[in-house]
Amino acid sequence: MKGIILFFLVLSLGSIITGYLMDFENSEQLIGFGVLGLFFIVFPLFSYYRWKDKDIKNYMLTKENLDKMREREGDKRR
Repeated sequence: MKGIILFFLVLSLGSIITGYLMDFENSEQLIGFGVLGLFFIVFPLFSYYRWKDKDIKNYMLTKENLDKMREREGDKRR
């Protein structure tokens, strides 16, 4: 998965840089496809890769998590 993300990242950044450096009629389209690749391929794949084994309940503000945070803050003040 890391390799796929890195491949699309390099491809998108290469497209953007090529579009800026080269001066031909389709250079703006290269920049646009690079940006689209970043936002519709690279970012979602990266987000899925980083969050796939995480428990979302650990990151939600529930009553139990708020109580744990208050207990930890009380221990730090002492």
